[in-house]
Amino acid sequence: MALRQDVLSGRHAPDGKLKLDTLQAMYGFSSSPLREALNRLVQEGLVIADERRGFRVTPISPADLADITKMRLMLDIPALTESIQAGDDAWEADIVAAFHRLEKIESRLPQGPVVLDAEWSQRHRDFHLSMIGACPSERQRAWSISLFDQAERYRHFAARHRTVPKKKDDEHRALMNAVLRRDAKTATVLLSEHISSTQANVLAAFKRQAQARA
Repeated sequence: MALRQDVLSGRHAPDGKLKLDTLQAMYGFSSSPLREALNRLVQEGLVIADERRGFRVTPISPADLADITKMRLMLDIPALTESIQAGDDAWEADIVAAFHRLEKIESRLPQGPVVLDAEWSQRHRDFHLSMIGACPSERQRAWSISLFDQAERYRHFAARHRTVPKKKDDEHRALMNAVLRRDAKTATVLLSEHISSTQANVLAAFKRQAQARA
């Protein structure tokens, strides 16, 4: 639903109120399906429901990002290891196809600092999820997806406050190549660095934001 994407992209600002009448005008839905969508976002940790204050977007903070990053490392690293062990030819083909789609859209992005668009975000998500797609644990994959989406808001926040060009196609290519070689040791190191670099970029964005407000 467009509401979910707008929360992930930051169109609805962190800690911002989500008033039903405003959402109805934006998306053209009645209050019942909107409440249902908002309650699903509450379950995902993207929206907070308060009896007195109504619905609002979950705030972002360095502490929350640190928790997300910690949990992603705990889940994604073993998920990738197990996926490399269990993956077949079709799994490899999915990874190659997902990387190709991501690389194609990155080649079309303008040079310089840019805010990530919805298509890039989806292809980036598809690529990362393809790599853990052969992990036998359905719950582990589902939790990894949830955490990836929670981190998405932070990626958009960092992109909006970026001052230099930032593209990750080289990181993604190196990660893909290690996975396809079935080199779990290298792949997990690269994925750990990749996840941690997101945290570092966001923390730098928080710092720039604080300096701008000072």
